[in-house]
Amino acid sequence: MTTVTNPANPRTTEESPKPRRRGLVRFVRAAASSVAATLLSQATLIAVLAADGAPWLASTCAFAAGAVLNFFLTRRWVWGRRGRPELGRELLPYVLVISLGGLASVGLTTLAGHLLAPLHLPHFWWVVLLDAAYVLSYALVFVAKFTMLDRFVFGRDAARTPATTSPS
Repeated sequence: MTTVTNPANPRTTEESPKPRRRGLVRFVRAAASSVAATLLSQATLIAVLAADGAPWLASTCAFAAGAVLNFFLTRRWVWGRRGRPELGRELLPYVLVISLGGLASVGLTTLAGHLLAPLHLPHFWWVVLLDAAYVLSYALVFVAKFTMLDRFVFGRDAARTPATTSPS
């Protein structure tokens, strides 16, 4: 947070709200991007499960579909990055960060599938419960992923391209 001199009283200082607001804007935009990616993931997950696909296959396909969309949304809209992505500074670290979250989601969805198998639920309820496990796993890792993306991937030259000035 930046400290600025109060023009009304030069002896006092107050903290500038801009860095905090910029961070909040990024967080909200990241959440919106994540929701969009989750909706695509959900459609993919349900389609694969409805076609009698295994939970690991459904969650893997769903993760991949959402990850591609989320990369482009977060890179451009959340962090204001334009142009071709830099392989070593953006793309590979992004893949590493989201892969950790993806592994958690695939693992939890697969675990839920194993736990539900002995219950012999109707297919509809099996899909609903696996979908709920998938969404819950993404909600659990969202804040950690946002923090890692902000600190290690896109946030490094954030002052150069502030999120509050990028066109939406």
